[in-house]
Amino acid sequence: QVQLVESGGGLVQPGGSLRLSCAASGVAFSSYAMSWYRQAPGRERELVATISNFGVTIKYADSVKGRFTISRGNAKNTVYLQMNSLKPEDTAVYFCNADRRFPAQSYWGQGTQVTVSS
Repeated sequence: QVQLVESGGGLVQPGGSLRLSCAASGVAFSSYAMSWYRQAPGRERELVATISNFGVTIKYADSVKGRFTISRGNAKNTVYLQMNSLKPEDTAVYFCNADRRFPAQSYWGQGTQVTVSS
């Protein structure tokens, strides 16, 4: 059974930092590209950052470039999202996604809430 379990969300003041983690089980972790998405109330889910299966290729949404860093530890089956200089507009539920093309498979975590507010 495939499971992606996010952790590390919470309430933080503007300018603060959080580190999200997503632990995967039941999958060959290094076969999957890993991504973080987020969804704010009333808005569509959007891609925040993605990292290829061995970390060679990394991409970020323009809104988080220079503030967020995605990384992965294949030995620990875990992907991370370090979020610095947080802004109120970063408030959302953050989801972890594991994806591969051949064969096509995609899995989602349950999400973790991040709230940036004073």
